[in-house]
Amino acid sequence: MNARNYGLSQRDSATIAEISERSGQRIVPGALHPNRVRARDWITRKAPLAGVWEEGLEPMLRREPKLKPMTLFDYLQEQYPGQYPQVLRTLQRRVQAWKAVHGPAPEVMFELRHEPGVMGISDFTELKGVTITIAGKPFEHLLYHYRLAYSGWEYAQIIQGGESFVGLSEGLQNALFASGGAPKEHRTDSLSAAYRNLGGKAPKRLTQLYDELCHHYRLAPTRNNKGIAHENGAIESPHGHLKNRLTQALLLRGSHDFDSVQDYQAFIETAVEKLNARRTEKFTEEQSHLQPLPKYRVADYEVLTARVSSRSTIDVRRILYTVPSRLIGRQLELHLYHDRIIGYLERQSVVELKRVRVTAEGKRRARAINYRHVIEGLRQKPRAFLYCTWQLDLLPNEQYKALWQTLTDQFERDSAAVVMVEALYIAAVQNKEAAVADYLETQLAAGSLTRSGLRRHFQLLRDQALPTLSVQQHRLDDYDQLLHAPDPTAHPEQPNPSTEPLPNPQSSSQNPQTPPHAGPVGSPRTSSHPTPVVLRSVLAGTLSIGGRPALVPPTRTRQKGCRSARRKNGFQL
Repeated sequence: MNARNYGLSQRDSATIAEISERSGQRIVPGALHPNRVRARDWITRKAPLAGVWEEGLEPMLRREPKLKPMTLFDYLQEQYPGQYPQVLRTLQRRVQAWKAVHGPAPEVMFELRHEPGVMGISDFTELKGVTITIAGKPFEHLLYHYRLAYSGWEYAQIIQGGESFVGLSEGLQNALFASGGAPKEHRTDSLSAAYRNLGGKAPKRLTQLYDELCHHYRLAPTRNNKGIAHENGAIESPHGHLKNRLTQALLLRGSHDFDSVQDYQAFIETAVEKLNARRTEKFTEEQSHLQPLPKYRVADYEVLTARVSSRSTIDVRRILYTVPSRLIGRQLELHLYHDRIIGYLERQSVVELKRVRVTAEGKRRARAINYRHVIEGLRQKPRAFLYCTWQLDLLPNEQYKALWQTLTDQFERDSAAVVMVEALYIAAVQNKEAAVADYLETQLAAGSLTRSGLRRHFQLLRDQALPTLSVQQHRLDDYDQLLHAPDPTAHPEQPNPSTEPLPNPQSSSQNPQTPPHAGPVGSPRTSSHPTPVVLRSVLAGTLSIGGRPALVPPTRTRQKGCRSARRKNGFQL
């Protein structure tokens, strides 16, 4: 149009506008206006929902706006079979357009402004769709997730045993110390660990422990309305980002198995550090607004007491644990963490146990048996292993259970129990559980397993060489002076009977005759004149006591059926 105003021809103006000459001819009189096309107000085919929309479907929507297009489509198929086979997509567009004009207004989401150092948010989440294993065994756990609302700085920690105050307390305090300060508010959802959810319209009350925790760190506890997750959106949305980052890192790692819980926690911390690296500047700004932390932490455990039974066990929350046998009869103070139990005796830590929970449906009790705690007593009574109710629990793993089955097949049960108890003792004392199991497998395959060989292999039984002793025998002539010692009380002219030869021994059955000049056994003396005692040779058969020879024992009669006599004979055998 501008070219035509300058006097150019129709053809030249169309060439400049890069349109055809015919289009230019329609534009000049106003028959064609590209930017002012008439709105389409005509139809090319009959409406598929003609009649039924105004008469039936629209009144149903006005009465109940929550009806969905699929529900209305099913209604049409039931009321008008075969008449509306392919109108689902048309019905979806009609319902969407009607709700935009006549339907209820959806809820409005308002963008919130977060100030630095004001709010920290806590929540628990689960890594769904991924099975984490520890040493090949499935590991059930939750993730405690903490986030500062302003900077987005995050902290994550493994929690065992579900949502609990112990898990919340430990995770929150670790997060506060990791961030270097505490915000003014702590936000949670309806955690049973923090709130008593009474239901209905009853007011929600803070639990006493959670109240004390927030007071210790000068936190104002707040919460969102129950069941409305988007009110806690500052943590719910980051849940997805964190779990997505962990899932991708596991895929990149190529394995979901970890050697220990500590290795898994280190893996999570590495992923969280990469997320926090993007928020360093804002986190540095927010740190200056955080409140200083107190010097001491709040106890993040529950306290119970239990007395150790004669079986060297304690019962904690329907779980039977073994403890070292030296603690039998003692009353322990137990600190229950979310993943462990620490026992104290007189304020001194004496035992630490891995906490066990029952996860199988229909079961309420379980056992946590550690053979190292009772192996000293079991070694003194090895055959008790045969009938102990913990027999399979005492075996540390599946390899030992298979070895026990092989032992019972190849040996007598008593011998098998002695060998297995000795093997467990060596494994506990020398901390060679795998090495002992490998040795048992090798010897059983070769058919040469013995208890002495087992002990000798692990140096419990050594062939010690006895030292060579050099003994010099003294002369026997030295004893002659005891026989020829002079008698100071004897008369000088009287011969010494000790020098005379001894008569031949007489039989005890003969009547002994007393020698006419037998010397006294000892020389008499007075207290004022001490003299040495001289021993003389006396024939045993020449003395009689009570009319019997001295060396002939009296004949004892024993009645039949005497209980004391049988006990003695048994003892002698």
